[in-house]
Amino acid sequence: MNKGGNSRKRPPPPSSHQPSPALKHQAKTPTPPPPSTEEDFVDEDVFFDETLMGEEDVESLILRDFEERQALASRLSKWARPPLSDAYISQSRSIVFQQLEIDYVIGESHKNLLPDSSCQAAIIRIFGVTGEGHSVCCLVHGFEPYFYISCPPGMGPDDISHFHQTLEGRMKEMNRNSKVPKFVRRIELVQKRSIMYYQQQKSQPFLKIVVALPTMVATCRGILDRGIQIDGLGMKSFITYESNVLFALRFMIDCNIVGGNWIEIPAGKYKKTAKNMSYCQLEFDCLYSDLISHAPEGEFSKMAPFRILSFDIECAGRKGHFPEPSHDPVIQVANLVTLQGEDQPFIRNVMTLKSCSPIVGVDVMSFDTEKEVLLAWREFIREVDPDIIIGYNICKFDLPYLIERAQTLGIAEFPILGRIRNSRVRVKDTTFSSRQYGTRESKEVTVEGRVQFDLLQAMQRDYKLSSYSLNSVSAHFLSEQKEDVHHSIISDLQNGNAETRRRLAVYCLKDAYLPQRLLDKLMYVYNYVEMARVTGVPISFLLSRGQSIKVLSQLLRKSKQKNLVIPNVKQAGSEQGTFEGATVLEAKAGFYEKPIATLDFASLYPSIMMAYNLCYCTLVTPEDVRKLNLPPECVNRTPSGETFVKPELQKGILPEILEELLAARKRAKADLKEAKDPLEKAVLDGRQLALKVSANSVYGFTGATVGQLPCLEISSSVTSYGRQMIEHTKKLVEDKFTVLGGYEHNAEVIYGDTDSVMVQFGVSDVEAAMNLGREAAEHISGTFTKPIKLEFEKVYYPYLLISKKRYAGLFWTNPQKFDKMDTKGIETVRRDNCLLVKNLVTECLHKILIDRDIPGAVQYVKNTISDLLMNRMDLSLLVITKGLTKTGDDYEVKAAHVELAERMRKRDPATAPNVGDRVPYVIIKAAKGAKAYERSEDPIYVLENNIPIDPQYYLENQISKPLLRIFEPILKNASKELLHGSHTRSISISTPSNSGIMKFAKKQLSCIGCKALICNSDRTLCSHCKGREAELYYKTVSQVSELEELFGRLWTQCQECQGSLHQDVLCTSRDCPIFYRRKKAQKDMVEAKRQLDRWNF
Repeated sequence: MNKGGNSRKRPPPPSSHQPSPALKHQAKTPTPPPPSTEEDFVDEDVFFDETLMGEEDVESLILRDFEERQALASRLSKWARPPLSDAYISQSRSIVFQQLEIDYVIGESHKNLLPDSSCQAAIIRIFGVTGEGHSVCCLVHGFEPYFYISCPPGMGPDDISHFHQTLEGRMKEMNRNSKVPKFVRRIELVQKRSIMYYQQQKSQPFLKIVVALPTMVATCRGILDRGIQIDGLGMKSFITYESNVLFALRFMIDCNIVGGNWIEIPAGKYKKTAKNMSYCQLEFDCLYSDLISHAPEGEFSKMAPFRILSFDIECAGRKGHFPEPSHDPVIQVANLVTLQGEDQPFIRNVMTLKSCSPIVGVDVMSFDTEKEVLLAWREFIREVDPDIIIGYNICKFDLPYLIERAQTLGIAEFPILGRIRNSRVRVKDTTFSSRQYGTRESKEVTVEGRVQFDLLQAMQRDYKLSSYSLNSVSAHFLSEQKEDVHHSIISDLQNGNAETRRRLAVYCLKDAYLPQRLLDKLMYVYNYVEMARVTGVPISFLLSRGQSIKVLSQLLRKSKQKNLVIPNVKQAGSEQGTFEGATVLEAKAGFYEKPIATLDFASLYPSIMMAYNLCYCTLVTPEDVRKLNLPPECVNRTPSGETFVKPELQKGILPEILEELLAARKRAKADLKEAKDPLEKAVLDGRQLALKVSANSVYGFTGATVGQLPCLEISSSVTSYGRQMIEHTKKLVEDKFTVLGGYEHNAEVIYGDTDSVMVQFGVSDVEAAMNLGREAAEHISGTFTKPIKLEFEKVYYPYLLISKKRYAGLFWTNPQKFDKMDTKGIETVRRDNCLLVKNLVTECLHKILIDRDIPGAVQYVKNTISDLLMNRMDLSLLVITKGLTKTGDDYEVKAAHVELAERMRKRDPATAPNVGDRVPYVIIKAAKGAKAYERSEDPIYVLENNIPIDPQYYLENQISKPLLRIFEPILKNASKELLHGSHTRSISISTPSNSGIMKFAKKQLSCIGCKALICNSDRTLCSHCKGREAELYYKTVSQVSELEELFGRLWTQCQECQGSLHQDVLCTSRDCPIFYRRKKAQKDMVEAKRQLDRWNF
């Protein structure tokens, strides 16, 4: 994962099979450049003239640079986008494209489109791709920022005019340096209704305040929040409505545009830009009112052929230092470009500093200087024009490193990597924090017109893994490992020869290829585009923001249809209080060897909100309950004491949104069953998943006290209904399914979770349990208000219930064969335990549940504990990982991973874990009484220094509790059976090689047979073992042979992973269990050979 770089551009060799330092000495007769080449390189001419003037004659310098650029441009031109057709050039056809990114800039109003406006205005920029693969930059004019306030009673047209003048005056005071002639463009009287609380009147007067620029909305809101003098009313402050809506989102909502949909601009309604501001093939101006937004259905549900660039860089760091852009050069950049929907990249190249041997199927482009590498990459970006840039950790490392390195080298034009001419990439430090994703430090990289999709950030956001290294993630999702070359080795490979640089290039290409594989495997483009379409937000919002913006977008859209406005609520943190969560029925722990039927509520929380019409606009305040005197049959009184009107009086916005989402999901799932085309199936599957997630997010939006529009009355009502339903289900099951009721056994509810109930009907047959489960679900569903529905989904048999939210069992959906072994809350799925715990628990559960071999499970535990205590355990199994969510000073209690991170920072700040990273560590043997946080150590450091592990810690703090949780419901005396006995009496501790007091210890030989100390170093055995020479010698030789075979097998496995059986293994991946096993086998082999060398015959 070592990264970095930058360089001045130099043309690549004429063929990837003939890597040469540069093309500059070969380009004798320059060929004419493409039409845009000279314009594109004007800034470079100036740069080269200024910086290299003293080295050569100016004329020959310019000629040489011109030849170099021509050669490079010729090499890169084969990867350009398809040329425009005559119809586009003549503007005689409509432009239809899929938009990928929407933002805005401040510029001059378009004189032809808006002849009456000549001042600065916000110009919306929409970037996208046509069906033919042409890049688009659409500049939209005429859309103005605005917000609302409630109109004071009795305010007429003259009063509004005076108010306008007063507000304009205050705005001028706040914006003294602005050249905008008019800050508040106009104030309109409109009829709207607040979304908050049930109101009998249909609408009331609001003032729509339209301002000149989007940034002025916040300024104006601040003035109105603090108070403004109004004739006849004195000083008055206002609650503002929809004043916190981002301008690009406001535009999308008003124009009915959703993220990733197709937009059409009819022929004759757009004008080609007079002077292009972008590098896009199609750049034009139009009015927002002329845009046609197509719903993502039918032919417009397809995906455009987006160009996806996956790249990786390598840097040559100094010895003992992680690469730093102020010192260490970028030596290679690997690039793969794939068209969305295709399996294989159509571009594979690597740009290397100095020569590199050919690589089959890859364009190898070698350069003399680092500047040439960087400038070549910039020209590659410009020529290929990718829509999406992906990689692993590119936002935190690769892109910032390239930008900073270019700055160090003085390459002023390098950061122009976006689609806007002369616009530089911007990098800033960020800290992202949310309840779902936690706190992470990162960098925000803005490349205008292109989407940056960092697979590392996506993994951290969407999956809970023990490690997020590319190697570990690839092993998890792709079942594929990769060679992981430590940053300290990279410089040696670079300074070697063309063959060693080829090896580095192959490694770099693999690091660029794996993110593309992950993107395809996890259907990220499909899923994110469909999520953007469902929720209505730009795709970039999904990458940089939390969950609430998605719900707010849907709420704003539906409110606009209903003529409602949403207040800007001041965030009150946790001061609004908390509410009681969902019910979890008491778990009757035990090992159940009869089938357990599971009854699940379908979309419980969304169903409750729909059934009882729970919404902002249906909530009745306690005061209005008394004042309005609503009939009891027209309201729902929730178990938590809140009052909501029924749909007959007012249909809620949230229930409508949920109905549409769930109906759309039902349609998508039906279409998915019928679909034959793999791409269509991928789109539909992404859509149904996005619809499910969106529906489940609505409840959380109402309960987020620091969110955009919290309403604890709704969220507490939802959970109170949920508790009531779980308890109601338990009562009905146990009342109906009884011997007195004609059934074979009395049913017993053994556990109830947030939205499910586990029932033991007493039958021994899986099919009988399934039939009773279906009967129970149908009977109980009839007692609930629609659309609340209880469904039978599965049977667990056998079932191990440990405690609430902790259970395991075989999962059956048909009576012939179980589907899988399912676990929840057990160490098989928890990621804060070492791998030994996961493997041990998984194997025990397999033996107990699948093999039905409890004695075998017990013996397996005893053998594993014995191996642990005798130091026969792979170090990879003992590594614990925990997330670093804040700095050491912010933790109230000292934690092992936090203290280790601080120690590692002192050893090497560049490679130390940062906030947001997961820290791997092991617990080592230390002085008696030392705290666990004092004994945590980096696994690599432990291997290198032969530091002994503390097996007793792992037995007592890692293994014992998970084992007892599993076996206590099964064995009478689990602790005595598993954790005490002959298998725990022998303990072996390795001796540290060169640390602590061992630095000063004098080593003395011991007998190979009985380990007794022997004085004469020439001897191998003590006098008692002298007669066993042949036996012990044969044993030593056998041990050496076994270890050599093991080491050779592991070495070959690592060679196969790196792609060559003829090169040394350089991989140091700390996420790969083979790495630790290989290192230990090597160490054991060396020790065994040393013992063998003691035999003198």
